[in-house]
Amino acid sequence: MTDETLDLQAFETPPTSMGQEDFEEKTAHDLAPVFDVPVQISAVIGKTSLSVSQLLKLANGSILELDRKVGEAIDIYVNNRLVARGEVVVVDERLGVTMTEIIKDGDTNA
Repeated sequence: MTDETLDLQAFETPPTSMGQEDFEEKTAHDLAPVFDVPVQISAVIGKTSLSVSQLLKLANGSILELDRKVGEAIDIYVNNRLVARGEVVVVDERLGVTMTEIIKDGDTNA
């Protein structure tokens, strides 16, 4: 193995200091050190492009046409990274989002 290549088998087995049973017993409690780390969550219902002059003409009641259809899934971003798709829901007269699909790394066409 050279400095430029990785031995993939090294990643397939747990480190010698931990057995497989140690990995299976991990719980949410093990993530406690990161529970207080702030994250930014965005739910994007659609996008559009406007010129500055069009933007300045917007007023209360203006309608913007977005690039999504009614009922189409919305994108959910965590720290500007697409992580899920979902649907808008109403809970106690407030808007919310329910996740319907988790996006795997690099899988943005799902």
